Amino acid sequence: MIRFLSALVLATATTLCSAAGDPLPLASNAPDRHVVVRGDTLWGIAGKFLKDPWRWPEIWRLNKEQVKNPHRIYPGDVIVLERDADGRPRLSLQSGPKRLQPKVYVEENTQEIPTIPTNIINPFLSSPLIIEEKDFVSAPRIVATPGDRVYLGNGDTAYVTGADPKIEKWSVYRPGRPVLDPDSKDVLGLEAYYLGTAEQQTPGNPAIFSIVTAKEEISRGDRLVENKQPPLISYAPHKPDVSVNGRVVSIYGGVREGGKYSVLLLNQGSEAGLEVGHVLAIKSNRTFEQRDENDRLEVVKAPPERIGLLMVFRIFDRMSYGIILETRGPVAINDYVATPE
Repeated sequence: MIRFLSALVLATATTLCSAAGDPLPLASNAPDRHVVVRGDTLWGIAGKFLKDPWRWPEIWRLNKEQVKNPHRIYPGDVIVLERDADGRPRLSLQSGPKRLQPKVYVEENTQEIPTIPTNIINPFLSSPLIIEEKDFVSAPRIVATPGDRVYLGNGDTAYVTGADPKIEKWSVYRPGRPVLDPDSKDVLGLEAYYLGTAEQQTPGNPAIFSIVTAKEEISRGDRLVENKQPPLISYAPHKPDVSVNGRVVSIYGGVREGGKYSVLLLNQGSEAGLEVGHVLAIKSNRTFEQRDENDRLEVVKAPPERIGLLMVFRIFDRMSYGIILETRGPVAINDYVATPE
């Protein structure tokens, strides 16, 4: 299939400049061109050309709509670094050559490259790992099982109240511990233990459901949420237009520290202006002990230092998931996240 090049649109699009009009710093040894290969990501390519990869939309001269729906880049395409009449760097895209190839290979080769590694974030898009408190209160619930069975497995029947009759496919979860804001101590939501999937067979109150997959044993009292997977990330990584100041609430896997490609839960969401594709700086929040002149131990707070970058890939009202893309050291719970400078 012939794909039309969007270089003309890119060359004439509204330039996204930083508020201060800062020059666009290139990465050291930035190449003149890059041939896209399978396994590349937009973030990885951005880092080859730019010192600050989140400024990717600027070097492409993308306007705001194009940031949310960027041009597609495929294996075999060539990204070329050019300069305009004023000497400012910009990128253009040359489509890869069209070749006669086996059909299966052609289909694989036409898969556009993702913004970030999708194999890492897919479980966070398809499973309800966090439930906001307002959604939990009204969530459908398993109220009975045939013959008063204690546990349900694949193919078993469950009776559910509160289910929307128009929705067929659901995920089943069990509520876990509350997620607290580290500053206000407000409950932001609940951890959700993903148990499996179910399909609504006969609407009603209660409705009749069939358990399709049971990752763990399902029982009376477990909750359901619509099995609706958000779209894969296609946003260009970009800096928020608003000032963001938040904290790392938890690190997936129940660990205290994370590194590159660790998934973080943040205490900021759409209410704070965050959206999918936003890149945030991670800043340390460290304390240490020292002895004063009277040989007494005192706790001293170290000044925050930027230790990495993350990209937001799933948004809730008051929370969001982000993946660490760069780090110079371990990222810990309660570290700060902010708009990069």
